[in-house]
Amino acid sequence: GRVAAPLSKTTKEETIVKKRAFLQAGAVATAGMAIARPASAQATHNWKMATGWAGGPLMDIGSKAFAEKMEQLSGGRFKIQVFPGGALGNALKVPETVKNGVAECGHTWMGYDWGKDPTTVLFGGYAGSFDSERMLHWLYQAGGVEMQRQFREETEGVISFPLGIRTAEAFLHSRKPVKTLDDLKGLKLRTAGAWLEMAKDLGAAPVTTAGGDVYPMLERGAIDATEWGTMYENISMGFHKIAKYIIYPGVHQPTAPFELVINKEAWAKLSPADKKLVETVAKLVTIEFWLKVGQEDAKALDFYKKAGNTIIELDPEVQYLGRKIGQDWADKVAKENKYPWFAKTLQSQKEMDALWKGATGWRSVKVRD
Repeated sequence: GRVAAPLSKTTKEETIVKKRAFLQAGAVATAGMAIARPASAQATHNWKMATGWAGGPLMDIGSKAFAEKMEQLSGGRFKIQVFPGGALGNALKVPETVKNGVAECGHTWMGYDWGKDPTTVLFGGYAGSFDSERMLHWLYQAGGVEMQRQFREETEGVISFPLGIRTAEAFLHSRKPVKTLDDLKGLKLRTAGAWLEMAKDLGAAPVTTAGGDVYPMLERGAIDATEWGTMYENISMGFHKIAKYIIYPGVHQPTAPFELVINKEAWAKLSPADKKLVETVAKLVTIEFWLKVGQEDAKALDFYKKAGNTIIELDPEVQYLGRKIGQDWADKVAKENKYPWFAKTLQSQKEMDALWKGATGWRSVKVRD
């Protein structure tokens, strides 16, 4: 057959140049595809979220808000199905449900675990806590988030971040008027966390139960009063329909951060970028939760007045005593030294309190009402 004529030197050089250009273009294209890889090519995650709530703002602006923002900001790669309290396990034991792998994540209030380790209420808020603004600064600027993460991973075997935070709660929705210490004597009230113990020092008779049981217990008179959330959050619970008196401020709960718990195996499967996304969205939801509750609380008193409720402010002495009981309790638990994380967490918060001493004066301008 025919034999091809040999290539000239010029033709060979042209061929080599063209091959190099082709390979370089291919490398650039490959790199570009890696950088701009579409979401569909990245890992997807379908999670279940166990919660401690039957519904209401905790569900809507907490649990569901987190799920919706995770889906939105991941380009649809994260899909989190949110379940009401009790659907996947005990509503008061969400961390256990998550640790056991029944759900990849959960939304709860850490203070429900106070009986196992009272350190939980230092993170979840108790009568001796500072207010929500200071709590936010402690969490995100003074090492609180890092302490929370280490504490829960070491003691419960779950990954933990703040997810939502309340302003001061309403003290009580009550079938009886409550203003003084005498009014609290023998009062059957529903509460949770360390206040179960502290309320006894005020003469009350506290009990605890999951959120879904509170309304029927109050309605049939099994309890005289309940605390739950802030003025705004309690509207959806309907307590004002069956308990005429609303008492404030919530000396038992000046602040209440909530908790996102994540199964360690599910967490380990996430890329570093997705772990950072989870952390960032949890912080975003926490701040937006606080802003929403603060704005709606301002409207809630007028709502209750129009609904025919009687609004009562606790006597100052009850407020002072409530805080003192909380602080004395915390000092006592720290001194007993039964719980490795309690004393160092309390000390960190005391340092924050000392740093902000007198802050109301230099952060606020006096105005006439």
